[in-house]
Amino acid sequence: MTITQLRYVLAVAEHQNFTKAAEKTFVTQPTLSMQIQKLEDELNILIFDRSKKPIELTEVGKKLVHQARNIVNESERIQDIVDQEKGFIGGEFKLGVIPTVMPTLLPMFLNNFIKKYPKVKLKIEELHTEAIMERLLDGHLDAAIAATPLENDNIKERVLYYEPFVGYIPSGHRLSPKTKIDATDLDIDDMLLLEDGHCFRDGIINLCKTQRSYNEDHFQLESGSFETLVKLSNEGLGMTLLPYLHTLDISEKEKKNLHFFNEPSPAREVSLIFNKSELKMQIIEALHATIAGVVKGAITFQNVQIISPIAKIKSD
Repeated sequence: MTITQLRYVLAVAEHQNFTKAAEKTFVTQPTLSMQIQKLEDELNILIFDRSKKPIELTEVGKKLVHQARNIVNESERIQDIVDQEKGFIGGEFKLGVIPTVMPTLLPMFLNNFIKKYPKVKLKIEELHTEAIMERLLDGHLDAAIAATPLENDNIKERVLYYEPFVGYIPSGHRLSPKTKIDATDLDIDDMLLLEDGHCFRDGIINLCKTQRSYNEDHFQLESGSFETLVKLSNEGLGMTLLPYLHTLDISEKEKKNLHFFNEPSPAREVSLIFNKSELKMQIIEALHATIAGVVKGAITFQNVQIISPIAKIKSD
């Protein structure tokens, strides 16, 4: 049994196809198939049910894959130890970022990070929180930037910053005369929300639920971007809430529609999250230091109330 054979097994388990797995592991399909067959012969078991389309794991194969992932992770830790001892910060690093953070945070730190750590090959993917959690636990991401706390014992979180919510309230809205607003002023029935799947949407709903009941069946305008929400709001279709960093890029004309909250301002906690196995920690530490250092100058709010990004189960 070799680490290479286990890597091949994990690739086939992920892609459910020998040809795709071979492409991803940079070997020929016959080589990959032969090595997996050797492992099956050595263990005297069938790892995959090749009669199924797509290929499926057998029951014993599922158990083997779980253990194989642990073994491969631990083997990678050896390289981590060597890299840390040498002070080397480099190699491929797969980073997931939630959509409501990607457009504002990346331009703030990415160029600085690349210049400071040119040997790190960043692969960045925009993903919703649920997909990020799955990929972190499966080992398909090294780390991610997401709203926290996520309340998962298998994922570690290191806070990067606290980002206040800001009201975008057009002229003529019932709250437009107010200089500052309170959470008690909010009414979910006249708010524009992001589409389902965004944790920022869940945070707003959680904030509103603390003030009054929320009718999930009520008609609601939704969108996949803050830019569209602002445009809809400008048309008089309701107010919305924006993360603070998004307010820095809107036009001067639109900034007059921004209304901050009285303290403590509702806010989201944004963290660098990673698997409890703590692989590639030298790169994680470098990312954390770079991002936290850049954002520190942009967000100066101190007195905030962290709103959970997790959708709450509806009670009867």
